[in-house]
Amino acid sequence: MYEAEFSSFKHGFSSAAAPASAPSVITGTSQQLPGKSQFTTSTKELLPFIANASLDIIEEQMWSTQALNLGKIDQFYGIFISAYLTQGSIKFVLCYDSNKDENSIRQFFQDVNELYVKILMNPFYNVNDAILAPEFDYKVKLLAKKYL
Repeated sequence: MYEAEFSSFKHGFSSAAAPASAPSVITGTSQQLPGKSQFTTSTKELLPFIANASLDIIEEQMWSTQALNLGKIDQFYGIFISAYLTQGSIKFVLCYDSNKDENSIRQFFQDVNELYVKILMNPFYNVNDAILAPEFDYKVKLLAKKYL
């Protein structure tokens, strides 16, 4: 549905975030706010596979908890994966390459969820279509700058 890749200004590590229904994963690149990712090329190639593999873990955990924020769910070759579920069972996946404060990740997910709900309320948006709105992308990157 949506994918983005960005670099953190706070700790100099790279992050990628994406809401994922089932097959959606992360890997896009951008040189706008908050910056270009520092993931190596080989790591960028692995991100879609890491995100897809994490969907299985999310599916298992979503039936055993009522929490929307699943927190850090996995680690793969030094890449940490955190997840968040929306009320509609849309999965947000964040891949990052260093330990990060759980509270800032939780707040990032909550704010991205708020943006996502606003997109869903748009009468011109069809559910499960790609989110192509440049305003959404810009706001997600601003949130990444703020929290990550």
